[in-house]
Amino acid sequence: MPREPTSYAQQIHIHETQGRTVVQLLGEIDIAVVLLITAAVDATTGRPNSHVVVDLRPVEFLDCCGLGLLCRARRRTEERGGHLTLVCPQPGIRRMIRIVGLSQVLVLTNTLAEALDGRTSVS
Repeated sequence: MPREPTSYAQQIHIHETQGRTVVQLLGEIDIAVVLLITAAVDATTGRPNSHVVVDLRPVEFLDCCGLGLLCRARRRTEERGGHLTLVCPQPGIRRMIRIVGLSQVLVLTNTLAEALDGRTSVS
């Protein structure tokens, strides 16, 4: 059954806390959503020396386009001297990240507190 069209505001919340920019993604992150939120993610990851935390806790589904967005965000952040951390407690999404080999390049944490403190967790 096709889902209702979503708006940008239903899929992403961005805020600053503890010297970090937190990008919280929500719901299903698929090609349609990625097309809606890429500009906002690019604006966040385009700043020099930024520390970005992508919070995936509310994400129910992430497809290859969502993975591509995460890779793009990491690359853009690091090219500008910053750092990107993912909050991802979901075993299924962590498994997918590991299977495609991204656990070696993405910094993963289980909680937002770990990400804000700069701690990492085992994938």
